[in-house]
Amino acid sequence: MSQRLLLRGGLVIDTEPGPVVRRDTDVLIEDGRIAAVGRDLGVTDAEVIDASDRIVLPGFVDTHRHLWEVALRGTAVDVDLMTYLQRILGEYGSRYRAEDVAAGNLVGALECLDAGITTVQDYSHVQQGIEHADAALDALMSSGIRAVYGYGQSPLTGAAVDPTGMRHVVGRASGRITVALAAIGPAYSPLEVVRADWELAASLGLPIVVHVGSGPVAYEPLALLRDEGLLRPDVLYVHGNTLADSELKLIAESGASVSITPAVEARMEMGDPMATRLRAAGVTTGLGIDVVTSAPGDMFSAMQSILALGYKSFTAAEVLQLATLEGARALGLDDQIGSLRPGKQADIIMLRASDINLIGGSQDPIGTVVTAAHPGNIDTVLVDGQPVKRDGRLLAPGLPAALEAVRRTVDYLAA
Repeated sequence: MSQRLLLRGGLVIDTEPGPVVRRDTDVLIEDGRIAAVGRDLGVTDAEVIDASDRIVLPGFVDTHRHLWEVALRGTAVDVDLMTYLQRILGEYGSRYRAEDVAAGNLVGALECLDAGITTVQDYSHVQQGIEHADAALDALMSSGIRAVYGYGQSPLTGAAVDPTGMRHVVGRASGRITVALAAIGPAYSPLEVVRADWELAASLGLPIVVHVGSGPVAYEPLALLRDEGLLRPDVLYVHGNTLADSELKLIAESGASVSITPAVEARMEMGDPMATRLRAAGVTTGLGIDVVTSAPGDMFSAMQSILALGYKSFTAAEVLQLATLEGARALGLDDQIGSLRPGKQADIIMLRASDINLIGGSQDPIGTVVTAAHPGNIDTVLVDGQPVKRDGRLLAPGLPAALEAVRRTVDYLAA
């Protein structure tokens, strides 16, 4: 017997092929996938959620985040990138126990879900062994989120990814959790380390996630990858603010993608904003949060930061696209998520259109969502058609214990 859920009569914003508003529209979900989208679907044998005063749209896709850093929230707001690395990865990260990783990943994933982020790329560079990776994976699996778990090393080590640990992580991935190799990369590590990581990823059939910039090791990291025969399409480059246009062209030609995190990039003075340059170069671009040590943890704030940073060539619809379908495309998941196309996974969020900060937004719902909405407006979040948030409350019975675990990490680090 199939499980059917009908979201009835909502103000639906779809994102494929581009953002479009459909009023008084039903969304039918069957066995965790979107079965149909249209007016008056006439379904009588499904559980019904009244969406008549709701804005319905695809769940957000966060293409770059370090989930484990939850217990360090706000500790690097006023520092540059190098100080961040020394403080967060050096002073704190080196002391993290497996239980601290578990607490951070679980609460970080639940924070995502609470804010309507249904898919997250978790770049986990706090590894001190398989025990830490298991803790991170267990937390992701128990949270209910969809995740691309990036297993890697702290850039302070300069080391290649441990093959034994990487194979262990691949063996554990299942269901909503897939795996990527989180490399330090050519801008920050020697060529022999880069080659070892790329070869390991190729041998295991894994995509790569990597921070990138001009230097300090390779000032033209993409040209180096090209010369070494290591350019490949299934790479997600992160940031890249200091890269020359010729480097962006190589990313585009290779078919790879870039994740930008505008708030953190601006705050840490990583370089000029990237979105306009990436679009001009033809690079698929996703939006990410990066670190809650320095920026808000929700996609509404990330979208608003793009507009605030002066991307005048970007419309609100194009910004929403970065947070949904383009993010899914950057992660290689656009055949599964990022829009409400029938056949895709039913990762969906619903906002209360009658909330005081959204009232009047029916004239331009896309502009309203991008400029005015916040996590407190979210009534319902579905992942695979299963509610993880209803009536404005997370459906996470273990949340109090998870929050207490983060408090213990805070106390441990303070001591």
